[in-house]
Amino acid sequence: MEPKKVLDVGVQYSELAKVFHWGFVALFAYGITKQVDDISQLEDFALLRFELIFATIMILLLAIRFLYMAKTQTSSLPKETSAFQRLAAKLVHLGMYVLLATIAVSGILIGGIYWIGMKDGLLIEGIIAVHELAVTASYWLIGVHVAAALFHRLKQDGVWSSMVPIWKEVDNKNNE
Repeated sequence: MEPKKVLDVGVQYSELAKVFHWGFVALFAYGITKQVDDISQLEDFALLRFELIFATIMILLLAIRFLYMAKTQTSSLPKETSAFQRLAAKLVHLGMYVLLATIAVSGILIGGIYWIGMKDGLLIEGIIAVHELAVTASYWLIGVHVAAALFHRLKQDGVWSSMVPIWKEVDNKNNE
């Protein structure tokens, strides 16, 4: 019995693109697990400083990632992918960039406004609402992104294997 051959995919993302992708998964997961539960926790200046530094680094890395991906990488969607599906993929990816930036910027604004003494009121409550909305919307877009990745894994069109390091697609045509 011959060993199964991994599907030869067209577009492969660079190692740096994969590091950016999975690095942001880890950064986002870390940010969610250590999130501030109550704004009064920002009374601890060390925590406030850490949050501001973390959000600033997140924005910088997000900008670098966006520029790198836009300038050097192309979509791994097969040529025959419908225009609707291409548009949906582009909107989900751009939406995640916008939401991650919104989360970081609103977090910086919350921290800055809190630090200067505006600990309650319409302004900070509004920014907190934007921050929470962006976090919730990001969960939904990440869910859509993961569902689409699984769809492509089942479809075995190479999209999954172009970015995911495990459970590689098998070339069934050459394994018969």
